[in-house]
Amino acid sequence: MTDPVMLDGESPIGVFDEKRAENAIRELLIAVGEDPDREGLRETPGRVARAYKEIFAGLRQEPEDVLTTTFDLGHDEMVLVKDIEVMSSCEHHLVPFVGVAHVGYIPSHDGKITGLSKLARLVDVFARRPRSRSG
Repeated sequence: MTDPVMLDGESPIGVFDEKRAENAIRELLIAVGEDPDREGLRETPGRVARAYKEIFAGLRQEPEDVLTTTFDLGHDEMVLVKDIEVMSSCEHHLVPFVGVAHVGYIPSHDGKITGLSKLARLVDVFARRPRSRSG
Protein backbone atom coordinates (compact mmCIF):
# COMPACT_ATOMS: atom_id res chain seq x y z
CA MET A 1 0.00 0.00 0.00
CA THR A 2 1.28 3.48 -0.81
CA ASP A 3 1.56 6.23 1.75
CA PRO A 4 -1.52 8.45 1.77
CA VAL A 5 -1.28 11.93 0.32
CA MET A 6 -2.43 14.65 2.69
CA LEU A 7 -4.96 17.18 1.42
CA ASP A 8 -5.26 20.44 3.35
CA GLY A 9 -3.36 18.88 6.23
CA GLU A 10 -6.10 16.52 7.38
CA SER A 11 -7.66 14.26 4.77
CA PRO A 12 -5.69 11.18 3.68
CA ILE A 13 -5.99 10.27 0.02
CA GLY A 14 -5.05 6.63 -0.25
CA VAL A 15 -5.58 3.33 -1.96
CA PHE A 16 -8.64 1.25 -1.11
CA ASP A 17 -7.56 -2.19 0.08
CA GLU A 18 -10.54 -4.24 -1.09
CA LYS A 19 -9.23 -7.57 0.20
CA ARG A 20 -8.56 -6.11 3.65
CA ALA A 21 -12.05 -4.58 3.74
CA GLU A 22 -13.55 -7.92 2.68
CA ASN A 23 -11.68 -9.72 5.48
CA ALA A 24 -12.84 -7.10 7.98
CA ILE A 25 -16.49 -7.58 6.96
CA ARG A 26 -16.08 -11.33 7.28
CA GLU A 27 -14.70 -10.82 10.82
CA LEU A 28 -17.56 -8.43 11.63
CA LEU A 29 -20.09 -11.08 10.62
CA ILE A 30 -18.39 -13.57 12.94
CA ALA A 31 -18.26 -10.97 15.74
CA VAL A 32 -22.02 -10.42 15.59
CA GLY A 33 -22.69 -14.17 15.71
CA GLU A 34 -23.24 -14.91 12.02
CA ASP A 35 -21.72 -17.62 9.89
CA PRO A 36 -20.09 -15.91 6.88
CA ASP A 37 -19.96 -19.28 5.11
CA ARG A 38 -23.71 -19.86 5.12
CA GLU A 39 -25.51 -19.70 1.78
CA GLY A 40 -26.92 -16.17 2.03
CA LEU A 41 -23.70 -14.59 3.34
CA ARG A 42 -20.93 -16.21 1.28
CA GLU A 43 -20.59 -13.30 -1.12
CA THR A 44 -21.54 -10.58 1.37
CA PRO A 45 -18.02 -9.57 2.45
CA GLY A 46 -17.05 -8.93 -1.17
CA ARG A 47 -20.27 -7.08 -1.95
CA VAL A 48 -19.93 -4.87 1.12
CA ALA A 49 -16.25 -4.17 0.38
CA ARG A 50 -17.13 -3.07 -3.18
CA ALA A 51 -19.98 -0.94 -1.85
CA TYR A 52 -17.67 0.75 0.66
CA LYS A 53 -15.19 1.42 -2.12
CA GLU A 54 -17.86 3.47 -3.87
CA ILE A 55 -19.38 4.98 -0.72
CA PHE A 56 -15.98 6.30 0.39
CA ALA A 57 -14.64 7.15 -3.09
CA GLY A 58 -14.15 10.76 -2.00
CA LEU A 59 -11.16 9.65 0.07
CA ARG A 60 -9.38 8.95 -3.21
CA GLN A 61 -10.46 12.05 -5.12
CA GLU A 62 -8.80 15.44 -5.14
CA PRO A 63 -11.37 18.25 -5.01
CA GLU A 64 -9.24 20.30 -7.40
CA ASP A 65 -9.74 17.68 -10.10
CA VAL A 66 -13.47 18.44 -10.17
CA LEU A 67 -12.96 22.16 -10.77
CA THR A 68 -10.84 21.95 -13.91
CA THR A 69 -13.26 23.64 -16.34
CA THR A 70 -13.87 27.37 -16.05
CA PHE A 71 -15.71 29.91 -18.16
CA ASP A 72 -14.37 33.40 -18.79
CA LEU A 73 -17.53 35.44 -18.36
CA GLY A 74 -16.15 38.46 -16.55
CA HIS A 75 -18.52 37.63 -13.71
CA ASP A 76 -17.97 39.51 -10.44
CA GLU A 77 -21.01 38.60 -8.34
CA MET A 78 -21.47 35.69 -5.95
CA VAL A 79 -22.28 32.36 -7.56
CA LEU A 80 -24.66 30.27 -5.45
CA VAL A 81 -26.02 26.77 -5.87
CA LYS A 82 -28.66 25.79 -3.33
CA ASP A 83 -30.40 22.60 -2.30
CA ILE A 84 -27.75 20.10 -3.41
CA GLU A 85 -28.80 16.70 -2.07
CA VAL A 86 -26.09 15.13 0.07
CA MET A 87 -25.72 11.47 0.99
CA SER A 88 -22.80 10.76 3.31
CA SER A 89 -21.69 8.50 6.16
CA CYS A 90 -21.42 9.47 9.80
CA GLU A 91 -17.79 9.30 10.88
CA HIS A 92 -18.77 8.14 14.36
CA HIS A 93 -20.91 5.11 13.43
CA LEU A 94 -20.38 4.70 9.65
CA VAL A 95 -24.13 4.85 9.07
CA PRO A 96 -25.61 6.82 6.17
CA PHE A 97 -27.23 10.21 6.53
CA VAL A 98 -28.82 12.63 4.09
CA GLY A 99 -28.84 16.38 4.00
CA VAL A 100 -28.80 19.45 1.81
CA ALA A 101 -25.82 21.63 0.93
CA HIS A 102 -25.61 25.20 -0.32
CA VAL A 103 -22.38 26.34 -2.00
CA GLY A 104 -21.45 29.90 -2.84
CA TYR A 105 -18.29 31.62 -3.96
CA ILE A 106 -17.12 34.95 -5.30
CA PRO A 107 -15.22 34.62 -8.59
CA SER A 108 -11.56 35.55 -8.68
CA HIS A 109 -10.51 38.94 -10.01
CA ASP A 110 -10.32 37.59 -13.58
CA GLY A 111 -14.07 36.83 -13.59
CA LYS A 112 -13.75 33.14 -14.40
CA ILE A 113 -16.43 30.84 -13.01
CA THR A 114 -16.90 27.09 -12.91
CA GLY A 115 -19.98 25.30 -14.15
CA LEU A 116 -22.79 24.90 -11.63
CA SER A 117 -22.77 21.11 -12.01
CA LYS A 118 -19.13 21.11 -10.90
CA LEU A 119 -20.17 22.52 -7.52
CA ALA A 120 -22.56 19.61 -7.01
CA ARG A 121 -19.75 17.21 -7.96
CA LEU A 122 -17.45 18.95 -5.47
CA VAL A 123 -20.04 18.44 -2.72
CA ASP A 124 -20.22 14.77 -3.72
CA VAL A 125 -16.44 14.37 -3.35
CA PHE A 126 -16.60 15.60 0.23
CA ALA A 127 -19.81 13.67 0.97
CA ARG A 128 -18.06 10.43 -0.05
CA ARG A 129 -15.83 10.73 3.00
CA PRO A 130 -16.82 9.93 6.57
CA ARG A 131 -18.26 13.20 7.92
CA SER A 132 -19.65 14.69 11.05
CA ARG A 133 -23.35 15.38 10.60
CA SER A 134 -22.95 18.73 12.31
CA GLY A 135 -20.37 20.20 10.00
